[in-house]
Amino acid sequence: MGKSKRASSYRSYAYLEPGVDYPLFELADEEARVARYELPLTEDEARRVAALAERCVMVSLHDHVGLFPSRIGETPEYMRAGRMFTAYRALSSSWWDAVFDNLMDGMGAIHSRVAWQWEDVVHDLGMRLADLAHQDLVVPALRVSDIRHAHDEGRVAWVAAMEGAAMIENDIDRLDILYGLGVRSLGIAYSESNALGGGLKESRDGGLTELGRRAVARMNRLGMLIDCAHCGDQTTLDTIAASEQPIVLSHIGARALWNTNRMAPDDVLEACAAKGGVIGIEAAPHTTITESHRRHGLESVMEHFEYVARLVGIEHVGFGPDTLYGDHVGLHGVYAGAFGLAQAHGSMDYEHVDWVEGLENPTEASHNILRWLVKHGYGDEDIERVLGGNALRVLDAVWT
Repeated sequence: MGKSKRASSYRSYAYLEPGVDYPLFELADEEARVARYELPLTEDEARRVAALAERCVMVSLHDHVGLFPSRIGETPEYMRAGRMFTAYRALSSSWWDAVFDNLMDGMGAIHSRVAWQWEDVVHDLGMRLADLAHQDLVVPALRVSDIRHAHDEGRVAWVAAMEGAAMIENDIDRLDILYGLGVRSLGIAYSESNALGGGLKESRDGGLTELGRRAVARMNRLGMLIDCAHCGDQTTLDTIAASEQPIVLSHIGARALWNTNRMAPDDVLEACAAKGGVIGIEAAPHTTITESHRRHGLESVMEHFEYVARLVGIEHVGFGPDTLYGDHVGLHGVYAGAFGLAQAHGSMDYEHVDWVEGLENPTEASHNILRWLVKHGYGDEDIERVLGGNALRVLDAVWT
């Protein structure tokens, strides 16, 4: 029932009184912020897409299903209010059966001036879980069976994930607490280095620290998926070597196609695959562009997909589009310093876009990735693998 989701009319925090219990913000149109794009198909291709969307268990390894303010410059104030809305109506139109949702991430400065503080992370997670408890479309996923049940029941499995581990500071037991609160995927570092290892912003990556090795061992024992999408190259290689289980690069692309530290070099991609891991292909604005597709869109993203699949094998590739419901390009402008986007951009000239056509949000991405795979003649078995089967294989190995 992947395509036939149950409808949702619930609006986040509907159990509270707007303007009294929390401040009001005008939020983006979650389904039609920009002109919707659908990759054209023949009638036969469209029928095949519909059948695959029903049958496949589709997993996004990295996305943001929160709803952002329509005036994107208000986002810091919206985050400080501590209640991020979820785009339930749009998710009911998506084909994802499971989404690794990365919450407020580096924007979550609720009680402090700087994000990734322990109190802020726990606040954000608890608020989202309280809201999820009041509706029946999106269900928190703690086990692989939860994802499969969501597919069978026409729901969306929500996997709590965090892109960096700075909030644990030097306390390994905080990993257990996060796991107990439902977090099932954690990054070692988010661009900037922390006590565990090096981030991709650093000019010198010192690799995984001794504390980082202890954290990797604890995450293995807990059954928590390890993600190195925002780590430096050496930290990623060290993590792969140290982990007893496969890891993921949840949202990334190939540095061979665009020479920027936001993409991964071939040796890192190959090491991840050799350990049994999965590489999720990224689609956030101005990331997975290429020499032949300098305007970021569906074709440039899928060029990265095909390159990585040829390099490491299609059984080690998936999708982590890293999309959201709101003005993603504008959001990057608001948080450019915090996210280190200037450092992540390489020297290649590329065309600025106001949104990534075909991949504007999680719903549109779920449709057009599948449509593209069918349009380009991929077989059913390979499509099932890259849309979710490869991710489920890793989760079966890692999660308890």
